[in-house]
Amino acid sequence: MKISVSLFIIGTMFLGCNSSNSDKSYSKEYDYSEGVEEIVMESKEVTQGIPTPESQTTSKIIKESNLRFETASIENTHQTIVSLLEKYKGFIQRDQTSKNYNTIERNLTIRIPTEGFQPVLDGIAQGVKVFDRKEISQRDVTEEFIDLEARLKAKRKLEERYLELLKKAKNVKEMLEIEREVAKIREEIEAKQGKLKYLQNKVSLSTIHVSFYETIAFEKAQSQTYFSRVIKALKGGFTGIGEFVIGILYLWPFILIGTLFFIFIRRKIRKK
Repeated sequence: MKISVSLFIIGTMFLGCNSSNSDKSYSKEYDYSEGVEEIVMESKEVTQGIPTPESQTTSKIIKESNLRFETASIENTHQTIVSLLEKYKGFIQRDQTSKNYNTIERNLTIRIPTEGFQPVLDGIAQGVKVFDRKEISQRDVTEEFIDLEARLKAKRKLEERYLELLKKAKNVKEMLEIEREVAKIREEIEAKQGKLKYLQNKVSLSTIHVSFYETIAFEKAQSQTYFSRVIKALKGGFTGIGEFVIGILYLWPFILIGTLFFIFIRRKIRKK
């Protein structure tokens, strides 16, 4: 009986040791699902900690303007705008000229550093009596800017954690799943970087669309058109005569052969 009890106690102790060893070995294995949940929770915490626009000292404002007016001289107005852009370090992004029956119009798209936006507008407005169209808009994108920066920071942190998790993957399946997630995160990072760069460009360089035109007097245009048509007709007549003579000279062999043939036939008829 004593021997049976001793064997039972020894067996119980042996099983307990095996159980504790198995628990220790299991605790050393990495749980992939728990790691992913932890990363996602940290990402949400970073995103929820986005600061409000009031906490930022610098506002992000997109400034745009749309102008249209009549000018006494298109060339002088264009030169004035070019001088303003040279002074305030702006440039012309688009330049288009068009001509109607009694007007000549020029359309410019100007990009100017934000600090030169108002001075350039004031310089263009000098000498303009009435604007056909004058629109000035300012859009505050500070909140959007901050939101993008914070989310970009969170995505980069998330990418770093996934890369750390990739090093701990135990099999090919886990590696492929993590790599797919990393690829998605990098696409999102690139998209947010592009949007952030676009906003930064719009904020740092304001846009002015300016259209100005010169009116040609109706009577003057009609008189010029009539005389130009008369002169053109006279020139065309002389040109036509010259072309006719040149055409005949090109045909001189045929004319010579025809004349000789005509003389030959005429002599034959007279003899008969």
